[in-house]
Amino acid sequence: MTTSEQLLAKKQNNLKIAALTCYDYPTAVLEEQAGVDVIFVGDSVGTNILGYDNETQVTLDDIIHHLKAVRRGARQSYILGDLPYACYDTPEQALDNAQRLVAAGADIVKLEGDRPTIVSHLVAHGIEVCGHIGLQPQTHQQKAVQGKSFAQAKELLEQALDLEQAGIKLLVLELVPEEVGKLITEAVTVPTIGIGAGRYTDGQVLIVNDILGITPRKLRLAKRYADYQTSTLAVMNQYKLEVEEQVFPSEDNVRHMAPEELQQLLDWVKHRE
Repeated sequence: MTTSEQLLAKKQNNLKIAALTCYDYPTAVLEEQAGVDVIFVGDSVGTNILGYDNETQVTLDDIIHHLKAVRRGARQSYILGDLPYACYDTPEQALDNAQRLVAAGADIVKLEGDRPTIVSHLVAHGIEVCGHIGLQPQTHQQKAVQGKSFAQAKELLEQALDLEQAGIKLLVLELVPEEVGKLITEAVTVPTIGIGAGRYTDGQVLIVNDILGITPRKLRLAKRYADYQTSTLAVMNQYKLEVEEQVFPSEDNVRHMAPEELQQLLDWVKHRE
């Protein structure tokens, strides 16, 4: 089973970490078979699966529900569970909710922003924590690149060092210039996982819906490896047509009674009339 120590060893040996979001059992099975290093049950479930307008609508119960399904499918994987919006405003609240995620199957929990006091409290109680700086979907209204100016980049670097000092095991860098991603990765000893943070982070994470082409959006930070929407719509259209034209079901899709059993049934029906 993957551990945070193994992820750290990857950084130390210049081996890249592959991370991917996951929200359900069958996808988790495939991600584990593919050897994904970190499986993220993120609050991105809200806009990608649940139809919410934004990440702030995601509840702890939402995360727990999907986390349990993912753990059933990926029993040996290192799974990250997101602490959703307004679930870690105090150390006590953060610990209670983080423990619920761990009980549901998370190996590590993630929270956004420069919250060293919260991180320290969780770590002191045996919870592995992943930090998340740069774009923070739970609080930033505009999905814009963070850290483009000297002052912003300096602040991000200081936040990364604060979180490392507090005891994080991983650090997500979202939507920052490649130069900033590189500098932070070199400055901290913990592995960095980038999403739209350039080529020099210790690993990458993308939303599984984006790489499969499930969602219609095209993001610069992502790469579409398949076209699920087009292929799936074609299958659905074909199915509908075959039902309407009585092509499906065919002889291959049905089961028959034994002739003697059928005759007995027909005789019984006839005598009832």
